Amino acid sequence: MPNLVQRLSLQMKQSPQQVLLSSLLQLPILSLEQKLKVELETNPMLELDEEMIEDMEEEEVEVVEEESKEEKDAETEEDAVDDFEKEEVDWDSILNDEDDYESRAPKDDSVEEFDRPEVAQTTLPEHLLSQLHMSDLPEEELVIGEYIIWNINEDGYLNFSVDSIAENLQVDPEDVEKVLKVIQYFDPIGIGSRTLQECLLIQILDMQYANPDAVDILRDHFNDFTNKRYEKIAKKMEVTLEEIKMAIEEITRLNPKPGEGYVLFHQNVIVPDLVVEKDEDSGEYVVQMNDWSVPHLRINNSYKKLLLDKKKSSKETRDYIRQSLESARWLINSIHQRRATILRVMEAIIEKQYNFFERGKEQIKPMILKDIAEEISMDISTISRVTSGKYVQTDHGVFELKYFFSERIKSDVGDDVSNKTIKNFIKEIIEKEDPDKPLNDQKIAEMLKEKSFQVARRTVAKYREQMMIPVSRLRRKL
Repeated sequence: MPNLVQRLSLQMKQSPQQVLLSSLLQLPILSLEQKLKVELETNPMLELDEEMIEDMEEEEVEVVEEESKEEKDAETEEDAVDDFEKEEVDWDSILNDEDDYESRAPKDDSVEEFDRPEVAQTTLPEHLLSQLHMSDLPEEELVIGEYIIWNINEDGYLNFSVDSIAENLQVDPEDVEKVLKVIQYFDPIGIGSRTLQECLLIQILDMQYANPDAVDILRDHFNDFTNKRYEKIAKKMEVTLEEIKMAIEEITRLNPKPGEGYVLFHQNVIVPDLVVEKDEDSGEYVVQMNDWSVPHLRINNSYKKLLLDKKKSSKETRDYIRQSLESARWLINSIHQRRATILRVMEAIIEKQYNFFERGKEQIKPMILKDIAEEISMDISTISRVTSGKYVQTDHGVFELKYFFSERIKSDVGDDVSNKTIKNFIKEIIEKEDPDKPLNDQKIAEMLKEKSFQVARRTVAKYREQMMIPVSRLRRKL
């Protein structure tokens, strides 16, 4: 017999508006700009407001309060849709109320109004393809060459094996290997290599007067070379350390990443989402959103008649317009909330890290996401979304918002110190070490202890790896 059972449970479900706001909070300024352009193309109820907004810098963005009623948080998407369909909405009032649904961004008067012509840039595939088609390879090998070139990464290395390329093109691996050897001697030399050893060996063999010891090291003693076992190499090759040093100097002049230099400008640029400047009159720090390039959105009024005139428009048409209108309203309101939230977070960061903005990186204090979340009464996940992938321009440089958050370490005198301060000390110690006898992690930990910082050896190793500094053995120089 079936039984009817009642269960009481608590569930957290995000409304579509909350999901949209969360996704917008994660986007940096360039990605937001692209998303809004896509929305303009796909949602007929949105249009671009091209009117220039006067005195925008004097307007303050009203902080939209978070929903306080618990029943709204528990409302499911189905209930929200049902309520929307039953609700009597004054569409005439909404469609005529343009000002309430206009996303306004401060205009930077210093930005020129005309489109700047972009500098002509040649990509790595274009550079290689032009050389390929100037070669005397037959048509079937040109096809293989094009496939190889399009699978070379930005560092200049081939992403796939010869066998996989041969299988995809249904050709013999020998033919792929033959074409690959031709491409590897294109400019830049060593392009399309599969390993670092192959890349360096191709370059040195192409030199007119290559050091034979350098060739032997790369060809026969590469593992010892990468691990800096110089005495072992000298013993195996029966040469002096001075000769090994001369060979290694020649090897270090080779290019380990032949694909570098062909990354397009827009792929290698950081656009700050925020700008922090000190007001000379008040002495306070002012936060500005660097969103002048973000499209200004408003509700398109041209669909008003179709929505209100039930005689001339079908139910399907009115439903589509109604859904598009609601989506447009959610988007524009979410843009307002996104902007207000980011500004609040940045202002809280300035308050907590005031000494940093006054004196520089050396004055950064330990701070975690929870500190900001409690300061502005927001969830930690919201702070994480705001600070991820976004940058701020300050008097001391451009920093990712995540930079201002770091762990706490206690000094011997009881002060809280940021782990970034410890990292700076580690970096300074390594920069001043004797290159012939580099310091190991234990010795660095002991030197930090002399500076009143109780840091374990494994912590030094962790911070060193985070700064991409190799172990002492690999830092050794001849």
